[in-house]
Amino acid sequence: MTGIPTSPSAHSLADVMPSIAASLGVSVRNPLAVPPTRDAVLVLVDGLGAELIRQHAGDAPTLAAMTTRMISAGFPATTATSLTSLAVGAPCSRHGIVGYSFRISDADGPATTFNSLRWTLGSADGPSALDRFPPREIQQHPSVLELLAEDGVDLTYVMREDFRESGLTRAAFRAEGDYRAANSLEEIRRGILDAVGQRSRARRFVYSYFGDLDLIGHLHGPGSPQWLQSLREVDAFVADLSTDLPRDCALMVTADHGMVTAETVLDLDASPALLADVEAVAGEARVRHAYARAGAEHTVLAAWREELADHARVLSREQALDEQLFGPDREHAHRIGDVIAIATGGVVLTRSKNEQLESSLLGHHGANTAAEQHIPLILR
Repeated sequence: MTGIPTSPSAHSLADVMPSIAASLGVSVRNPLAVPPTRDAVLVLVDGLGAELIRQHAGDAPTLAAMTTRMISAGFPATTATSLTSLAVGAPCSRHGIVGYSFRISDADGPATTFNSLRWTLGSADGPSALDRFPPREIQQHPSVLELLAEDGVDLTYVMREDFRESGLTRAAFRAEGDYRAANSLEEIRRGILDAVGQRSRARRFVYSYFGDLDLIGHLHGPGSPQWLQSLREVDAFVADLSTDLPRDCALMVTADHGMVTAETVLDLDASPALLADVEAVAGEARVRHAYARAGAEHTVLAAWREELADHARVLSREQALDEQLFGPDREHAHRIGDVIAIATGGVVLTRSKNEQLESSLLGHHGANTAAEQHIPLILR
């Protein structure tokens, strides 16, 4: 038996940062009822799904024992969307990062496919994505970290150096702070402990991100020997950090999504029926956005429903908005595809010609299955 609940609470990743801020004394909502604290550390482990912890509890005894609460990642269950939802405390319908990639336009040029994780454009021609789509314009919602800084809380980031000025970091987190470059779990542990150890009058919040588990899961599949080794290392890291941090410092561990293994591969680029009257395809292998030629929306919807029957749930944009799939707001509805296809089971909707690297991966995420949506919420 493990401490992992059988179903998540009604809360999501968007509730985490407001609750931490409230625990540090900021006048915001505290939906997770995090107790008051002077210092707080949040560790986000990319790809650490709660269902995966349950399935491999023998390799992650600390995580299994400490995961007494479980929340949802939010839709779509993908890193760029989840990290922004975490940072701003709101779903993607409000902040506008509606997927791994989506179609976007500005006043100076035609619509283009935009990758929000890498902050790149679908075409290499013309200005860079950072120039054409400045992060603070693409994501204009204030972050909770900005509120922390305004309230006098010292901020520290502990993560890879190349994330420091990335488009996604600038769009989601927005607030400046002490930055400690760290790649390995040991470097992250030392960076966190050094930051917390710098006692001052100010309250302190430390955010740390670790991405290797997700990368290994993509390359080798969740549950593979390589992935299990990484999981064991994450488990030992959390056990050590929990022991080493001062007792008056709150520690929270969570994730941005879980992961599934590809079982049935459907190549969209090999299906003329799926590409007819479609100007662009975005998203990722578990959630696809199709942008139809003007006037062909119903034709494309019918074709995708017929071709993907029994492999994906296919919705129109209006259906997705009515169901509040991306959240309750409609401000960024134009970024969502005219047609959305959500893969079911172990299906992946690849693009062998346009996304060669992504199409070669074994592990995927993005959809709304329990394996992808359920994430741990550890609070020490």
